Amino acid sequence: MASPQSITVDQVRLILNEVIDTLESPDYAPKLDEAKEAAGNEMLKMMQIVFPMVVQIEMETIKRHGFINSREGIVQFTQIVREMERADNEVARLHAQIRAHYLPPVSISSTVDTSL
Repeated sequence: MASPQSITVDQVRLILNEVIDTLESPDYAPKLDEAKEAAGNEMLKMMQIVFPMVVQIEMETIKRHGFINSREGIVQFTQIVREMERADNEVARLHAQIRAHYLPPVSISSTVDTSL
């Protein structure tokens, strides 16, 4: 276990992979799918129902790697990930994979309706 201040890219990758493995595990995947179904296409409900589940899994995972099991710990870890993803494509890919669980893909229309 490394202290959060001296965490390496490989350790961040490991933590992100552990979070993904947990999210996609037989124990959590059905619960997450049920929560997503309950939220539907409503972003507010997604953030109220699904996002806290993902954050809880992240908190449980980072705690095992020396981070504080609190809001402060998840904020610290997220800041480290955001810094590292700029320089490491794998960290960026893994982080995006986690975000995809609570942020649905957004399709942006190339046509703009100006008939208002």
